[in-house]
Amino acid sequence: MRRREFLQLSALASGASFLKTYGFNPPSSAISLRLTINPHRTGNTIGPDFTGLSYESAQLGDPTFFAPDNAELIGLVRRLGESGVLRIGGNTSEYCYWTPKPTAADFAAHSAPVNPSTGKHPDQVRKITPEAVRNLNAFIDATGWKLIYGLNMGTGTAEDAADEAAYVMKLVGPKLVSFQLCNEPDLFSRNGIRKPGYNFVDFARQWQHFYKLIRARVPDAPFSGPDTAFNNEWLVPFAKEFKNEIAFLSQHYYAEGPPTNPSMTIERLLRPNPKLVAEFAGMAQTHKDTGLPFRLTETNSCYQGGKQGVSNTFASALWGAELMYQLAAQGGIGINFHGGGYGWYTPIAGTQKNGFEARPIYYGMLMFAQAGAGQLVENHLSKPQPDDVVAAYSLKTASGLKTIVFNKNPDAGLHLTIDPGQRAQRATLLQLSGPGLASTSGVTLGEAAVSAHGDWSASNQSSLEPKHGMFIADLPPASAALVTFQD
Repeated sequence: MRRREFLQLSALASGASFLKTYGFNPPSSAISLRLTINPHRTGNTIGPDFTGLSYESAQLGDPTFFAPDNAELIGLVRRLGESGVLRIGGNTSEYCYWTPKPTAADFAAHSAPVNPSTGKHPDQVRKITPEAVRNLNAFIDATGWKLIYGLNMGTGTAEDAADEAAYVMKLVGPKLVSFQLCNEPDLFSRNGIRKPGYNFVDFARQWQHFYKLIRARVPDAPFSGPDTAFNNEWLVPFAKEFKNEIAFLSQHYYAEGPPTNPSMTIERLLRPNPKLVAEFAGMAQTHKDTGLPFRLTETNSCYQGGKQGVSNTFASALWGAELMYQLAAQGGIGINFHGGGYGWYTPIAGTQKNGFEARPIYYGMLMFAQAGAGQLVENHLSKPQPDDVVAAYSLKTASGLKTIVFNKNPDAGLHLTIDPGQRAQRATLLQLSGPGLASTSGVTLGEAAVSAHGDWSASNQSSLEPKHGMFIADLPPASAALVTFQD
């Protein structure tokens, strides 16, 4: 299936003659479009563990955070899916050290919020104890999720990494998706972890050294990599050299940055991003050449911790949910949105002391969770529109055919005529909405908010009845909807 057949991101008002023929009268302020689904033209599969969250390794410095009694966080994580993937890593992974025999001082919890690292300076040293790993394992059990675990190759030793890996593997076992050796090594020469001139050859030599020592201790340890910031020039040689040693390729993606740049705006976030197209193209080509699947193990809206007024707005919910489908359409096996503490872009904000809350981007992930796993199918929107403000993705799931529609236009509603391409007796519409693209609160899915414990149930789902086999869905400006067809 070609990329264009699935990434039908945009459309312009058209189909007037079709609407007139069947007597549909769109609201005067709305753009009128037609969506045609071809459920027999199938594409990539979205697995049940596609969704993921990513946290800094420094969060393990507080062994009570990822713990089985952190009920609020467990509830919020579980609400995003029963079988997602939690990734522990980030910039702080290069300043966290395995401490198998901690002293009394090492047991002192670092209870301050651990925000996403900005990467601007060396992070504060944290010690990871067996207690932290035991609690993390119990937390994973409580959520039903799996784990990607980062090890310190930046400033640590291979011997310590092997000890830590052995302990993690002993406890976590088959719930461990992979170990990652370091975080964004293509930036090591910029952030002071390595000297200027550090290149892929240097990295590959060190990666191989760590890999061999760990595998000697833990023969069945799974690995992924290279976990680069963005560099396809490192991705390709890594895949070729280590394709027999890794389970999948991992890479990062940030849509904007730095946050100090005035041009990093909501408008720019929602526009098509050439950097994303290039990164997906590189990963897809590498997958084709090597057979290795790929995952975005760290991603979000704006690097260096996010940007206030962009990363924490309703716009991030639309952007994040669409990114998940864009990745799936290109063959990616999963995504991990980075966060933690009170970072501007974190999906879940808060601490045990102060409580937790779902930020706007969380609601985009929640809509993805409600759509569920399945196989993407072809759909077409009528006539493209500048800046791709309308997007649609369709998939076949265990509970039926579904379509996810994004209307990123802040000024005009969307009057959508949907041809499901198969017999359907009725359909339901679940709407993702907020007061406006720049809103930082008031975001809902199905007109319902998520509680601090992850409780949520839609208070309103529109029922759509067919007319001449077609369904009409009306979306307000700056919104998205999940349409589920029923036989």
